[in-house]
Amino acid sequence: MIKENLKINKHAILKKVESEYLKLDIPNVRIGDTVRLGVQIKEGEKTRTQAYEGVIISKKNTGLAKTITVRRVMQGIGIERCFLLNSPKISSIEIKRSSKVRRSKLYYLRQLSGKATRLKERFN
Repeated sequence: MIKENLKINKHAILKKVESEYLKLDIPNVRIGDTVRLGVQIKEGEKTRTQAYEGVIISKKNTGLAKTITVRRVMQGIGIERCFLLNSPKISSIEIKRSSKVRRSKLYYLRQLSGKATRLKERFN
């Protein structure tokens, strides 16, 4: 009985601490969405925002540790980056288009190229 109370209290404390760092302006992104992320990049002493646009192929975790993996093809080479959604380095998230998908992970896009990577658009 005592262990259960400690467990509940640990989760409550952890949620309270995490809630201070959660971003509230994050849009509801889904798998298959094409997004444009504004990523803060530090060059010397200056910082600038660089746009990174691609398809979300996976989402992981919840709360403060929520991450998305974004895939883009640049000059025929597939590039994937994993982003922490609540990171201060992410300045903006803009959903360009939504796609209709039937899987929770789109890892199969890694083997495809060209027109085969197109996803059917979802209209709301």
